[in-house]
Amino acid sequence: MRAMEIHRAQSDAGIAACFPVMAQLRPHLDGAAFVARVRELEKAHGYRLAVLKEDGQVRAVAGYRVAESLAWGRYLYVDDLVTDAACRGRGHGGRLLEWLVERAREAGCDALHLDSGVERMDAHRFYEGHGLEQASLHFRLRLQEL
Repeated sequence: MRAMEIHRAQSDAGIAACFPVMAQLRPHLDGAAFVARVRELEKAHGYRLAVLKEDGQVRAVAGYRVAESLAWGRYLYVDDLVTDAACRGRGHGGRLLEWLVERAREAGCDALHLDSGVERMDAHRFYEGHGLEQASLHFRLRLQEL
């Protein structure tokens, strides 16, 4: 059996090690600025970066934050959730999602929320298979390109 561990990436080196997997979901990100960007999000929005490693290798990454709103109460929002494409179907994403649910419970959240691009049908099946339900439509108006 392979050794899996999940923890928050807190050191600069730990955050940087997440970039190759995160870039698979967010290809517009700049690797040279990734650590600084994560640090800005931590400071401004309470963003946290979780990493699942298998035998010391980064296999899945999740960016999340705890927040409150009138609509949802206290919730854990998953900004980013991605498994290395070379390792999909081996349970990494499910394990990381379970870990996020536990963090939400520990933080006293009423729910876990995430958005998923309409074209990501495999991701939608994954989320529904793990008990998430489609609860709303998300709309946007682009004011500038990324």
